[in-house]
Amino acid sequence: MSQIAIVTGASGLVGMQLLHRLFRDEKYDWVVVLGRRELTLKHPKLVQLKIDFEKLDGLDLVAAIRENDRGGDYQNLVQHLEKGNGTIHAYSSLGTTIKDAGSKENFYRIDHDYVVGFARWAHRLGAKRFLYVSAIGANPRAKVFYNKVKGEVEHDLKSIPFEYLGLFQPSLLLGNRRESRLGEIVGGVLLKGLNLIGLFRKYKPIYGHQVARVMVERAGDADRQGVETISSTEMHKLT
Repeated sequence: MSQIAIVTGASGLVGMQLLHRLFRDEKYDWVVVLGRRELTLKHPKLVQLKIDFEKLDGLDLVAAIRENDRGGDYQNLVQHLEKGNGTIHAYSSLGTTIKDAGSKENFYRIDHDYVVGFARWAHRLGAKRFLYVSAIGANPRAKVFYNKVKGEVEHDLKSIPFEYLGLFQPSLLLGNRRESRLGEIVGGVLLKGLNLIGLFRKYKPIYGHQVARVMVERAGDADRQGVETISSTEMHKLT
């Protein structure tokens, strides 16, 4: 049986590390990326589809793949999707910042609506497992807007009956970004220093590749069922 990973947020820090790990994982035959623009990345497993997240609910995945399959390279993938005999895992590291979004309303639409919409669409498609990059401190009752939104996403994802739902809550993320986020850079330096003297271990910064590694490992563990929240501290221990 073919195994398929469908990914959103692939252009981000965790998303790029996730792609590289999925490419190396022999369990996955195909990695389908849904995004607003194509990545400058090539791989035999990779299928890229440019989509409008506002219209994702009406996306016919098979038709979209066929439209992009000018050389016939994706016929095997199409056949598995049509017959429903492919195992699908959905991954989302989709997210933005209020600065990039331009407003709290736009931020909510991207970080909440697009993620939950993708999850519902993936479940209808037949995805059994969903893995989401949330954030430390996620809580729907949080006073901090960012944490509140992440908490609401987690709450809404729990209402979708996946076989397994993994909620990954990293602290400040380390790694190479395409764009600089000064606040995260400064915060990362400060927290590294505090951790050297034993303070705020819970908030120890973590690399994107560590998060990606645990996500793929959890997805491949068939014994894990139901909802699981994985803290940044636990991800450190596992990597």
